[in-house]
Amino acid sequence: MQNNSPLSTLIHSQAKHYGTRAAMLRRDDSTGQWKSISWNTFSQIVQYVSNALIELGVGVQENIAVFSQNMPECLFVDFGAYAIRAVTIPFYATSSEAQVKYIVSDASIRYIFVGEQYQYDTAYRVLKIDPSVTRLIVMDPSVQLDPQDQMSLRFSEFVKMGHALSHKSEIELRTAEADQDDLANILYTSGTTGLSKGVMITHRMYKAAFQAHEGALPLTERDLIMNFLPFTHIFERAWSYLCLKVGCTLAVNQHPENILQSMCEVHPTCMCAVPRFWEKVYAGVQEKINNSTPIQRKMLLDALRVGRAYNIDYRMRGLVPPLSLKMQYAFYEKTVIALLLKTLGLERHNFFPTAGAAIPDAVEEFVHSAGLMMIAGYGLTESTATVSCDRWNQRITLGSIGRVLDGVQVKFGENDEILLKGDTITKGYYRKAEVTALSIDNEGWFHTGDAGYMKDGELYITDRIKDLFKTSNGKYIAPQMLESKLVVDRYVDQIVIIAEQRKFVSALVIPEYKLLEEYARQRKIQWQTRAELCAHPEVVSFVMYRIDTLQQEFAHYEQVKRITLLPEPFSMERGELTNTLKVKRVALYENYAAEIEKMYEE
Repeated sequence: MQNNSPLSTLIHSQAKHYGTRAAMLRRDDSTGQWKSISWNTFSQIVQYVSNALIELGVGVQENIAVFSQNMPECLFVDFGAYAIRAVTIPFYATSSEAQVKYIVSDASIRYIFVGEQYQYDTAYRVLKIDPSVTRLIVMDPSVQLDPQDQMSLRFSEFVKMGHALSHKSEIELRTAEADQDDLANILYTSGTTGLSKGVMITHRMYKAAFQAHEGALPLTERDLIMNFLPFTHIFERAWSYLCLKVGCTLAVNQHPENILQSMCEVHPTCMCAVPRFWEKVYAGVQEKINNSTPIQRKMLLDALRVGRAYNIDYRMRGLVPPLSLKMQYAFYEKTVIALLLKTLGLERHNFFPTAGAAIPDAVEEFVHSAGLMMIAGYGLTESTATVSCDRWNQRITLGSIGRVLDGVQVKFGENDEILLKGDTITKGYYRKAEVTALSIDNEGWFHTGDAGYMKDGELYITDRIKDLFKTSNGKYIAPQMLESKLVVDRYVDQIVIIAEQRKFVSALVIPEYKLLEEYARQRKIQWQTRAELCAHPEVVSFVMYRIDTLQQEFAHYEQVKRITLLPEPFSMERGELTNTLKVKRVALYENYAAEIEKMYEE
């Protein structure tokens, strides 16, 4: 049988082509140096992993789990599994014991690969109470094993099991028999509205995704990719696989909190990110502008003004800028903008795919004004990430989420819901036929739950249908749209709109505490605790005033009338955020019921 899976042989094929060239970079935290892993080494370790998995008795289409932050070992396990037709199920590094137990049970998992101490400790507690879990394989050598643990293997020991390649013929047979419709992954959704569902991702879906991106993105083997989002997330996973297929070098950032440092050390040309990342960059630059001398401030603002005219008004529209503007931009590009990008480690920039939520207009405008090519896109786990994205060689409109990829069919259903068909679209949820039937209709269209429209060949999102609020006055509110407009204020870290069955719109606000404290000190406002600061009438009025300046374009019924500043950020521990840091609105309504009700007191 002909092998139809690009993933089962990808690394070995690339090793034959690229040999000793770097496939990945990883940071040695003890020295601060980034060390390369060649394609040859990558291929060899993958081969050992395949052999060791068979030695453990992993069968065709058996599910194995990877519970870790990003590490090269995650990719070793993935591609080792694909070669023997096994299925990998990634867990978010922050998953709780309850979440791990649920997925282990739902997917009948025997083997769990774990990363750092937290993942090991959590998985080990599950191992002790769930007889189906046979063994943990520990990937981080610094992890301290429980003294009673007789079941776990170090990753180095696991790899040594594969050195003999005693199952080479079995590996070759399984690879040859790999089928497009084999499961590659089961990716459990973050569960904003209930229990996680396992989205089935096949090799056919990845193959179709690779084909769909050909020509859509200016990605080449010369690109150096900074890994940022978790491999558990379909966006980073599919993007990283695409980069490996093209022959790029992937710099694996193990600790998300170190991303800005990693960028300055590696100087990537590309990096996929979520709007939240760029919001932080935008806020940082705005703070730099505000703290600059008058001359510096004028230079920065003028550089961004010229950058906006050059990149947005002309280049993104496919127009030729006038000579005078070209000359102005060339000057700023080599001076002010170059310095700005160097501080971010992005002076070698190519392009930056961005998706996962609505991109605030001000943030998208800033990124393009700084000369960075943001590729805005839209997708879901169920669509193998990308449904649409900006095309580097076609007109780009701010606010759109690009053009639909070749091979993806889109139509609009009731309430303008976006419906999808194509080889990149999942056939359903693992062992959940009833849930699948609710999402995929009789004609095979997948119902996204997102509302949108098409204009001039570009796709636009209005909001999540299930997130639409209806006020007590019968007006519909799109909270995510409003939140994306208001979060750009530098004093606002996060904002959550409240409106369902309420007579007016209110909001819970997580302020930028350092800026707020500085404001209070300047105004000689007296406060002892953060709670006192956030409750101070003058402070609340100040933040409300800033929100008012941003919501003038909203309809009257959409405007936030009252706010509550919260003294602590939202947290996963309290159930307020998913593992992908999306807000769980139901949990917030429960946790802050008293604060919400107070905003509606007469």
